Amino acid sequence: MKIKHYTPSTSNLAYSVGVTLDRFIKMKQDDFPYASGELSQLLRDIALASKIVNRETNRAGLSNIGGAFGNTNVQGEEQQKLDVIANIRFTRAMTKGGEVCAVVSEEDDEVIDLQNKSGKYVVAIDPLDGSSNIDVNISIGTIFSIYRRVTPIGSPIQAEDIMQPGNQQVAAGYVLYGSSTMMVYTTGNGVNGFTYEPSLGEFFLSHPDMCAPKDGKIYSINEGAFNFFEPGLKNYLEVCKNRTYSARYIGSLVADFHRNLLKGGIYIYPSTSKAPHGKLRLLYEANALAFIAEQAGGKATDGTQRIMDILPQSLHQRTPLYIGSMKMVDEVEGILKVHRTLV
Repeated sequence: MKIKHYTPSTSNLAYSVGVTLDRFIKMKQDDFPYASGELSQLLRDIALASKIVNRETNRAGLSNIGGAFGNTNVQGEEQQKLDVIANIRFTRAMTKGGEVCAVVSEEDDEVIDLQNKSGKYVVAIDPLDGSSNIDVNISIGTIFSIYRRVTPIGSPIQAEDIMQPGNQQVAAGYVLYGSSTMMVYTTGNGVNGFTYEPSLGEFFLSHPDMCAPKDGKIYSINEGAFNFFEPGLKNYLEVCKNRTYSARYIGSLVADFHRNLLKGGIYIYPSTSKAPHGKLRLLYEANALAFIAEQAGGKATDGTQRIMDILPQSLHQRTPLYIGSMKMVDEVEGILKVHRTLV
């Protein structure tokens, strides 16, 4: 009997499609702080729900699921129909997966106890960031943050399971629904990005070991609120303009952050005289992106302190956010400090 040893083909007739998300998670499981399989399965559950949300997003204009739902969320923001759909999809996936005991969602006033008595993880999630852009076909996203519960398994959910600072995250990520759909995540061992191939129904590794440029020439901020900014921030924006930096602001947090992560830049959503505590939510927006930024070599602060060191005091707590390339965040922090000292 003749035996032929397999060697990878170099023919152009069948190109390699790469490493799937599922295979990558299995390969990297030993990197997880608790390599018992539950976190791996949780990431797969989130990926599955994101595929369904991607499908719904792509057909929103044809199936009458765009537009307002008619309710407002706890922040007083008008819910879009896809907000509600995405919230249901992700919550259902985590309920059936069994690894999650509780969910904190932008779309729910209170903590959702999933009744998974053996669940070891708590997930904070913005199911559909930038949903006001759905009707105009602009990129939107999902942001998620994963914590290990601190109270005993099987006991009722307690505040200490939920109110954890970002430095206790075991994983975080986002999904960008744009010209292509990408899932980017970290478990504290670097950042990797996966692009969805709809014909195969799989995410494939497309951006391994993502690193944010140390400096950049893009600043992302809603300058329409310029008159309400503090003097230090106004000064920094003048510096950016004098250097002919590019102003790029989509209005979808995930999309703005993703661009700056790849190209170098800073995203700013500051405190203002109208919103002294900022607008973005600490638990399910700022912490997750701060973890990713730091793992990619960037930085995230509230203008004074590291985002991931802030101890949350309320479920939907807001925070200012300065996030992106290390040198740009350092510079704006320095300018803010000087001006605040003078006051």
